[in-house]
Amino acid sequence: MKMTGAKILMECLIEQGVDTIFGYPGGTILNVYDELYSYGDKVKHVLTSHEQGAAHAADGYARSTGKVGVCFATSGPGATNLVTGIATAHMDSSPVVFISCNVGENLIGKDSFQEVDITGITMPITKCNYLVRDVNKLADVVREAFAIARSGRPGPVFIDILKNVTANKAEFEPLPKEEHFSNGSLKELMQRSSQNFQPPKPDEKDIGTLIDMIKASKKPLLICGGGVVRGRAQEEFTEFAEKIDAPVAITLMGGGGFKGRNPLTTGMVGMHGTKASNMACNECDLMIAVGCRFSDRVALDPESFASQAKIVHIDIDRAEINKNVKTTHHIVGDAKRVLSILNKSITQQHHDEWKEYVFSFPTETEYDEYDNLLTPKQILSAIAELCPQDTIVSTDVGQHQMWAIQHFHFDYPGQLLTSGGFGTMGFGLGAAIGAKVGNPEKTVIHITGDGSFRMNCNELATEEHYDIPVITFIFNNKTLGMVRQWQTLIYDKHYSQTTLTHGPDFVKLAEAYGLKGRRVSTEAALRDAIKDALESGHGYVIDCVIDTDEMVRPMVGGGSHITKFIV
Repeated sequence: MKMTGAKILMECLIEQGVDTIFGYPGGTILNVYDELYSYGDKVKHVLTSHEQGAAHAADGYARSTGKVGVCFATSGPGATNLVTGIATAHMDSSPVVFISCNVGENLIGKDSFQEVDITGITMPITKCNYLVRDVNKLADVVREAFAIARSGRPGPVFIDILKNVTANKAEFEPLPKEEHFSNGSLKELMQRSSQNFQPPKPDEKDIGTLIDMIKASKKPLLICGGGVVRGRAQEEFTEFAEKIDAPVAITLMGGGGFKGRNPLTTGMVGMHGTKASNMACNECDLMIAVGCRFSDRVALDPESFASQAKIVHIDIDRAEINKNVKTTHHIVGDAKRVLSILNKSITQQHHDEWKEYVFSFPTETEYDEYDNLLTPKQILSAIAELCPQDTIVSTDVGQHQMWAIQHFHFDYPGQLLTSGGFGTMGFGLGAAIGAKVGNPEKTVIHITGDGSFRMNCNELATEEHYDIPVITFIFNNKTLGMVRQWQTLIYDKHYSQTTLTHGPDFVKLAEAYGLKGRRVSTEAALRDAIKDALESGHGYVIDCVIDTDEMVRPMVGGGSHITKFIV
């Protein structure tokens, strides 16, 4: 049957099981939006306030559901407004297909109105991207894009479609998703692609070597990284940890890959890691890192990192092996598959003396309490007590992000949504909206700071319009808190351009968007506000007053030995 490119695109999205699209229309993508009008009973479209908000929402949807997120934008500034969201998804291996439409073939290369080389711009921050100039190739490109986004190490893919392609017609035959790899033209297209659609098969000798290393170890330590979360390998990882009887340190992106309440958990590791985690890194004789990049926030000084240990790296991406930290041994493969094989072969180990030593150090930070100010621990304890245990937590970036990860105990993949690799202020609200749309049965909260919230607070309009009941908690210290902390500790208290004593009034801002807001400075008022927010069933903003000079503790300086605590 002959169809326009716009209709072919929509039919391909239906093939992929897409039920939600986040986006913002414009001139070049109007043919697609006109076709979308006819698919209202099959696909929900969420119109955000800004394309960046749409990008983060699609990302939050993907992380929380495990599905591929989808985002639409028009050409020029519409497409470039997606760039920060694409980079955020890329750094954290989140599967999102971004689709924009460019100017027509006759206008390409002429600096036409709202023309931009978006495929050139996004090439370094996507797994793959496409400029579609032929309507006959559109269906296979869309199908391949989804296969690439979800396979191997997940990540974002960008499709830019010329406007005339969305209007031109071509023959289209529906092809169920499970038949995509056997389809002739698509199979040929995939064979020409540089992408690996199937994760590498773990080497049996490598597995055997690791088993021997585990048996010889007296002081093993496990690192739970984002690969455990992305691979939904939490059950296999837990079985492995309990079989080798090893303490487990969790990276920022590993939250939810191993239960925070498990007795083997030492807490976060790295720059703001717990003393238990960092001391274990320094003292272990065998470190097994699963799905971890060994970023500069974990292996602050690669030369001295885990210097007494044999380091074993398990990762799906061969490019990550020995990139930041030199390993003794490695296994390239999908975390779920590798751990499953290991669990069948490893015998029960016992390391009571080693665990007793590791857990003699604190796994959580205590904070002083004040009469007229809230502490991070009070806020997060109240949230944890009053909100359901399976609440999805989205954060922005800064002190509040570290506090949330230090004090919440995440139980499953997709429960924590945070920008770990790119560190994107403004990520949290869009991601929370996407998570709530994808998980309507769960409570979703947004943890932010007054600096981060300014970045994308315009998405409160989206929250109100679609009646998406996200509860936002602002850790309001009237400053760019993490930057101020560095200025205090390293820059002789030169508080250059970090003070935020000027507006807005966040309670009035919430009300201006048609939502309810409350400012709280005592634990009793906070608890009352949380109960009111949960009972209301609508979007809600709680402005929590905290001390300007409250710090994230512990802290290790960048490039320093992992146990050299500044705070």
